[in-house]
Formats: sequence, C-alpha cells, structure tokens
Amino acid sequence: MPHVLLIIPTQTYRATDFITAADALGIELSVASEEELPLVAADRQIQIDCSRPEWSAQALADHAARMPIDSIVPLDDQGVVVAARAAHLMGLPHNPPDGAAATRNKVMMRRRLAQDEISQPRFTVMESGDSPAGVASQMGLPVVFKPLSRSGGQGVIRVNKATDADRAVRRIRRILASAGENPNQPILVEEFLPGGEVAVEGLLSAGRLEILTVFDKPGAPQGPYFEETILIAPSQLPPMVLAEVEHLTRRAVLALGLKEGPIHAELRIGSDRVSVLEVAARSIGGLCSRSLRFGLMADSWESLILRQALGIEIPSTVRQPAATGVMMLPIPRSGRLVGVEGTDEARQTPGIVDLEITIPVGGRIMALPDGDRYLGFLFAAAARRAHVERALREAFSRLQIIIE
Repeated sequence: MPHVLLIIPTQTYRATDFITAADALGIELSVASEEELPLVAADRQIQIDCSRPEWSAQALADHAARMPIDSIVPLDDQGVVVAARAAHLMGLPHNPPDGAAATRNKVMMRRRLAQDEISQPRFTVMESGDSPAGVASQMGLPVVFKPLSRSGGQGVIRVNKATDADRAVRRIRRILASAGENPNQPILVEEFLPGGEVAVEGLLSAGRLEILTVFDKPGAPQGPYFEETILIAPSQLPPMVLAEVEHLTRRAVLALGLKEGPIHAELRIGSDRVSVLEVAARSIGGLCSRSLRFGLMADSWESLILRQALGIEIPSTVRQPAATGVMMLPIPRSGRLVGVEGTDEARQTPGIVDLEITIPVGGRIMALPDGDRYLGFLFAAAARRAHVERALREAFSRLQIIIE
C-alpha cells in the first residue's frame, strides 16, 4: 500500500478532503504538523516547525527511515519549503527548495520573474527605514503594499495618496507582529494594475505543466483591500487572451524552477496586457477545490494530486462540463461571530449545491486586511455560468451574519 506524508498546517480547511481522497485510493497516511492533530495514529504523526525548514525536513527524513514514505504532499503554502527539502533528503521527486522558497517570498518571486522578463507589476522593496510616502510617490500612485509572506489578501493594501502610505504601512507592521513575524521586515511595493483577474490550476509532472482549469473572478477586487469573492469555471475569456494566460503561467512556473505537484497562479487581465500576480506551489486554497470534478468518475482535485505524487495513472484531467463556482464568504467586520442566519434559505437557492460555514459560532473573526480566513464557502453549479454567478449572489444575499 503506498504511503504519503501530508504536511498539514494547524489552521487549514483542507485536511478532510485530502484524507477522504487518500482513503478512496487506498493510500496510507502520515501527518506532519506544528501541533498534534487527531487525524492518524500516534506513530504516524510528526511534529515540525515550518519556520525551521531544515530541522523539520530532517525530522521527516528520520520518520521515513522508520516508516518508508513514497511521497510528500504539502497542503498549504506554509509546508512547501519543508516538503521540498525533506523530499530532497529522501530522494523523492520534488520541487527545488529554492524554487519552493521563491513562492513563499513575494520579492524573491518578483525578481525571478523579472529575470525572465515575464509580464508583472513594476515593483520595489521598501526597507524598514524608508519613507512609505516617498517610496509610493517614486513608484507612481496608486500602489499596493504587500507583506512578503502572508496569503489570502492579509496585509495587502492599495494606497491612492502618498499621505495615506504611512498609515497603511503601520497597519501592515501590526499585522505582521500579530502573526508572530518580524514587523520590521521589508515590504513589497507594486504598481496597481487595474482590470480583471483569473486563477489557474495546474499539475506538474517532471517539469511538464498540464493546465486543468482557469477560473474567472467576476468583480475582481480593486482595493483598498483585496478580498477574494467569486470564482467561476470555465473561463469566458477570449481564446487569444486565455492562450496568453496559459503561456504566461507556463513561463512563470519555469522561471521559478517548479517541477512537481500542483500549482496555483493568479493573473491580472488589463486592457493591453496580461500580468502575473503570483504563483504558489500548491493547489487552490480554502475549500474552493470542491467546485472542481474531473472525468466520468467525478474525481476530486485532491485525488489527482495524490495520484500524481505517487506516479499512479490519472484517469482523466478533463473538468466536468457543467459551469461551477464558489464564493468565499467575506467577513464584513471584525468581532465575535454570534451566528449566521438564513443558511437554510441560502441552501435552497436554485443552483446552490452546498454551503459550509467554517468559523464556529462564538469565535473571534477578523476582516481583511487584518485577518486571513473566510467565514465559509458557497458552491453552485448550472448549465450556464451566468446562472452560477446569479445563484451565488442570491444565496449570499439571504445570509445574515451577526457580529458583536
């Protein structure tokens, strides 16, 4: 029976879907995490620290010496560097550690892409002693300030006036401190690119990228904060634009040196060019992958990832033909979640196939840009993509989010 080691962050939405896929495929699992998770037997749990990738990689290699591992799969960004280093130690197929590290550091990524002259926002790096207003003015307003390693839009702030730059940077540094990171670390400053946005899901095998899905993002965020909302597949981009999206994604993956496993990329669609916003060495975040099914057997995205990791034949990488979509439920303001009313009515909306609230009642919630989680996820499917978007928006309008 093949044996996969999953690297699972303590706070993740995604463990259940990977475990379900592994069970269906008859795969044994070990789990590495920063805190004990009651997912597998005690002898199959390894405690790691993703902020110490070399130490953590050795801990995984030591585990594999006692219990042979066939592949390592990181579920989220936090584990990609540990996975690359550990797989290197074990002689398993893997992404180069420096390529994985570049996906975790926005400046490293920008510089790698710039070396290959890949279309992306103009950027600079602001050090702790630099004047935010001065850097913003020199770049040319509006600009977007980004912490180097946060995800999900956390700490990402658009600034339209130089006089607002100092306040935005102070807020980012508070967010970094609250997340346990160095608040005085450099901050990426990018030109703001107006336009639409898409997300790309792909799967790498020995350096060959197969693009599985391109999601459109109706009403893509334009700032001042960048909260994800709706993703719909298939994309309705014109064929020439879609071809450029796929071409740029391939070039970006090659520039980063990625070789194995899933990739998630986000690109802006401007009036005159397509630009790469980011590339991650993992699949789409949250529960969004539940909107994807492949082949006649409706295989999950997680099933494809595990099959690729083990070198097992994938029956089909063709997405099922129905239009599908997911809405990441935004958190309107920070506070304590008292409840979510109207869930039954939302589920009964024509076209809605599921609703999952992922933050427990009574829990503390934080709106962007301070937080990094969503209230939950709405899923829809229909014959036409316009019906999918309408169903998601109508269902969301039936929810009443009570916060105090």
